Amino acid sequence: MAWVLKMDEVIESGLVHDFDASLSGIGQELGAGAYSMSDVLALPIFKQEDSSLPLDDETKHPPFQYVMCAATSPAVKLHDETLTYLNQGNEKWMLYNNVEWKRSWGQSYEIRMLDNRKMGDVPEITGKLVKSIIRVVFHDRRLQYTEHQQLEGWKWNRPGDRLLDLDIPMSVGIIDTKTNPSQLNAVEFLWDPAKRTSAFIQVHCISTEFTPRKHGGEKGVPFRIQVDTFKQNENGEYTDHLHSASCQIKVFKPKGADRKQKTDREKMEKRTAHEKEKYQPSYDTTVLTECSPWPDTPTAYVNSSPSTAPTFTAPQQSACSVPDSNSSSPNHQGDGVSQASSEQLQPSATIQETQQWLLKNRFSSYTRLFSNFLGADLLKLTKEDLVQICGAADGIRLYNSLKSRSVRPRLTLYVCREQPAPQGQQQAAGGGGDSSAATPYVYHAIYLEEMVASEVARKLALVFNIPFHQINQVYRQGPTGIHILVSDQMVQNFQDESCFLFSTVKAENGGGVHIILK
Repeated sequence: MAWVLKMDEVIESGLVHDFDASLSGIGQELGAGAYSMSDVLALPIFKQEDSSLPLDDETKHPPFQYVMCAATSPAVKLHDETLTYLNQGNEKWMLYNNVEWKRSWGQSYEIRMLDNRKMGDVPEITGKLVKSIIRVVFHDRRLQYTEHQQLEGWKWNRPGDRLLDLDIPMSVGIIDTKTNPSQLNAVEFLWDPAKRTSAFIQVHCISTEFTPRKHGGEKGVPFRIQVDTFKQNENGEYTDHLHSASCQIKVFKPKGADRKQKTDREKMEKRTAHEKEKYQPSYDTTVLTECSPWPDTPTAYVNSSPSTAPTFTAPQQSACSVPDSNSSSPNHQGDGVSQASSEQLQPSATIQETQQWLLKNRFSSYTRLFSNFLGADLLKLTKEDLVQICGAADGIRLYNSLKSRSVRPRLTLYVCREQPAPQGQQQAAGGGGDSSAATPYVYHAIYLEEMVASEVARKLALVFNIPFHQINQVYRQGPTGIHILVSDQMVQNFQDESCFLFSTVKAENGGGVHIILK
């Protein structure tokens, strides 16, 4: 094998150069002795044209293509997105060209940056450099919305480490590499589409680090490797988006990906030929598929400083409003039924109005999470999205609030405040026949979510603007005009949609009032 002899000669000289297409991913100035021959042979070997790669749709022709040299899992059903298993990389301090580097030591994975343009496509980048940003991000939507929290927790447990690194000595054709200390999951570099370019990456986080329980790699959360490429704008800044693509991965401890791949392969071999037709073949390389560009600033927790969090003024309460003593109750309707229509979030709501709506409806713990959401953005989220983001309990509650699905009351009562009868005129009992000169009886509906006497008093106070703390007792007028104390048991025996007139009388000691239902 001639290429082996050539490699021996290069290693003896102390430098590894890009000398053959099949070894295009190996090396820029790789120091002698840094890798043994077995290490070199273990590196990804590929042809420029790989017949095993899935064919692209001829109607689509993206300007670039990114290919990661790692096999896809055979246990993925047809029409599902491919899944690739990677081994975790390790970090170690070392000297490289007399400079101390935090060397990513372990298995690196090559991503080939391919110019896929046809003649005349995107001519403005011909002969110029482009910038690419490679990220490792969460695949699950719930974790995407809490990315900042998740990464801060990981950083706390592993101080000084990064989630993603470039293996610079192994990479080819990349220049001006940068890593931002505040973005532990991203690396960026410049490259020339006209030249062969390969970026070798190492992922240092494993899938089980972001699960509540450590089950092992196969139960861990999936990640995504995403590449976003930009060209220069008029000011020479690389901000004009050209292309984005990503793939789904899971990261295991060293050698865990190989074991998982072998397990999947053995499972597929045991299936019948008919069952195998439902699954994709395993490809030797992973082609990243086109996707939307990753936002420059995450949706949630852009800045962890509390001083930058938006502030909002709570709506003022009237002097006779009911104290929010039961605000912790899931069934509590803080603003009463009469204002239910105004509580619905409108698609035209601004960011501040959306924040106020969240605060008003007792979702204050999610205001920072949705800090950049308009009303339309929040209303577009499905029930499944909200459950993933907020958990089952709050997700369902938020979904019902957005769709104005209030809790069905357990009891509905219709009440009217009794007005003093005009002199010489008998007021009809129970709101019956009334003379044309009398004030018409207007009833209000009160809805009880709890079948207790205190709920009756609270709802009466809310609807009729009676200070709640001034209500001493609630009585029901019985036979011969006697006053019967309204108890929880009495409320439980009220018939649904009962009608009552009520009046207020001053308490004997002059402190507060009694309410009498008739």
